[in-house]
Amino acid sequence: MTTPPSEEPQPAVPYGTPDAPRIAVRGEAHLEVDPEIARIGVTVASRGKDRRAALDDLTRRNTTALDLIKTYGDAVERLETGSFSITPQLKEHGRGERIHAYHGRVHITAELTDFTALGELTTRLADLDLTRVDGPWWALRPDSPAHRQARQQAVREAVQRAREYAEALGTTLAALVELADIGAENTPVYPAAAGSRMRSAAYAAEDTAAAPLDLEPQRQRVHAQVNARFTMAPPQL
Repeated sequence: MTTPPSEEPQPAVPYGTPDAPRIAVRGEAHLEVDPEIARIGVTVASRGKDRRAALDDLTRRNTTALDLIKTYGDAVERLETGSFSITPQLKEHGRGERIHAYHGRVHITAELTDFTALGELTTRLADLDLTRVDGPWWALRPDSPAHRQARQQAVREAVQRAREYAEALGTTLAALVELADIGAENTPVYPAAAGSRMRSAAYAAEDTAAAPLDLEPQRQRVHAQVNARFTMAPPQL
């Protein structure tokens, strides 16, 4: 007794056959493009003999910083307030837990698209009392055309590479079997700020405004990779 042949579809063979050889390649693209946004971090601090005084002072300084940033209008794409804290400072000497003062702190993040305004705003913020400015950190938007350009270039490079292999065998590509996106990334690295200092009250007597910083945008690297598999016409070996 013979077993009838199964009519179920058979799984695809992960490799080629003599009639339809497969070729697997990787396509890569590396681009350098101008940044689209710049991010700065602003830390506003306050100090008071009691909690209410520190809080009132922090509120005033925070409002001053926010109002200054908002005067730049459309140049500021995003403005966010992060962490906030009021911390008691204990006396180093003496018996018991006696509070010497209170310290307040609030963090602000601003994203700008106008890099001309960025230098001026950064300088004006740094000129405020008890205010620290970190950055700028340059980046591309998640939907930047540069990402699409890199992916398309990686695909074209994979097709070209596969054609070159086929030509070396004296044949041509027949069909695309698989195209796998293994990542297109541009993760901005935000280095820790070194040497950043808060403006102290000792600078409050300065009457003239500081000259705007001349900030050169940092070029962004975009990388994309794809894996591609093709079938080709059987070569004559």
